[in-house]
Amino acid sequence: MAYEGVFDALGLRAWCDAAGDNAPLSMADLLASTGAAGEGGGVPFPSLDVLHEACPQIAQTRDVTAALEDGFLAMRPELKLVLDPITQPLSWMLDSALWFFTSVPWWVLLPALVYLAWTVSRSRGVTLFVALSFLGLGVIDHLEVALETLSIIFVCTSISVVLGVPIGIAMSRSKAVQRGIVPILDLLQTLPTFVYLIPLIFLFSVTESKLYGIAIILYAIVPVIRLTDLGIRLVDRDVIEAADAFGMSQRQKLWKVQLPLALPNIMAGVNQTIMMSLAMVVIASLVSAPGLGVLVLRGIRNLELGVGLVAGIGIVLLAVILDRTSKAALARVDRAGKAE
Repeated sequence: MAYEGVFDALGLRAWCDAAGDNAPLSMADLLASTGAAGEGGGVPFPSLDVLHEACPQIAQTRDVTAALEDGFLAMRPELKLVLDPITQPLSWMLDSALWFFTSVPWWVLLPALVYLAWTVSRSRGVTLFVALSFLGLGVIDHLEVALETLSIIFVCTSISVVLGVPIGIAMSRSKAVQRGIVPILDLLQTLPTFVYLIPLIFLFSVTESKLYGIAIILYAIVPVIRLTDLGIRLVDRDVIEAADAFGMSQRQKLWKVQLPLALPNIMAGVNQTIMMSLAMVVIASLVSAPGLGVLVLRGIRNLELGVGLVAGIGIVLLAVILDRTSKAALARVDRAGKAE
């Protein structure tokens, strides 16, 4: 073996041989024993499995993964004890929103949504597009599932904004807080979407709405935090000095100066949070999230091309509705800020 001489030279042979290796062979071990692996020649990379062959005292890779799994499962009861009461309101909110969006008659709900789009955007083009999109979804019998998806986005985006804006404010006011939170945001932003679901599946039942709600919020909250922090930090120093000269307190400066001037950046963060919520709600259909994502998953699983494509078009329509409405609202904020 490639590294036996290294352990012999270090005088560790007796220590290595003291370990009894009665564990079942892995697939890599079986292939190696039959000569099907390791025929490339040369010295292999000193991975745990390679070093284990030379010294059985060294753990294998499968031992590391097993230890991680055992450690997580050992903490699971305590984590559930703490997280269940904290996250239960999220299940109630998601279930209530889902019931509301699917129980209210369409001839009441759709005009209300169109009016909401008009109130937020004040754009005839955007409002007309919203109305036609919902009518189109109704014609192809996808209105109910589209409204299920919309209910999840409303709840998760609202919670992301309510939690994210204060966190962004705290980051902008303290470099120590920023240094502590930025690595967490980097982790959340770079973690693959499916990885969000792995620990949550072990912590919560698949039948609980908070399972997919937590995954969506963790994935979507990052932009609103970052852009709130950035927007407040970009406020002109001369404006802050003028506020200080007028004798404003920290609270007055925040509410009357910094937040109004940072509002365009905050709205841009909200827009990105909405888009990321919609992206994650499709992935969350793997863990019982209702809506259009279920039809996309059905199209993939059963190779039903038409079902998947039509559901995909519905998701695109929802994405455009939310994007155009939030951007129109952002444009209104920009115009109001310039007018002042």
